[in-house]
Amino acid sequence: MFIIHPVDASGNIAELRPGTGTIRSAEDAVDILGNASYANCTKVIIHSASFATGFFDLRTGLAGDILQKFSNYRMRLAIVGDFSHLKSRSWRDFIRESNRGKMVCFMPTVEEAISVLIK
Repeated sequence: MFIIHPVDASGNIAELRPGTGTIRSAEDAVDILGNASYANCTKVIIHSASFATGFFDLRTGLAGDILQKFSNYRMRLAIVGDFSHLKSRSWRDFIRESNRGKMVCFMPTVEEAISVLIK
């Protein structure tokens, strides 16, 4: 399910393997959080293709529900992918604001995600 990236004593980074399933609900996110925590990981990387299509439509509320779970459990999250197809101004603003914060970021590569998450 995960690729584990060893980091330091504060915890490892769990990368959800692409193609291991689709995240369709907040409950799916809680399962990922539990599995990552069990693997001694304090941060998670998820590829954008792992999310159900509705995730990228802010009107569905799915993105908010899922990201809120990561925030509630204080587990940092990096979403990796090409976000250039998201033409919505709301999404562009959301990504920009998320990248300024500490809990959730959107990065083009796993390497960049790891770099951000270890800071």
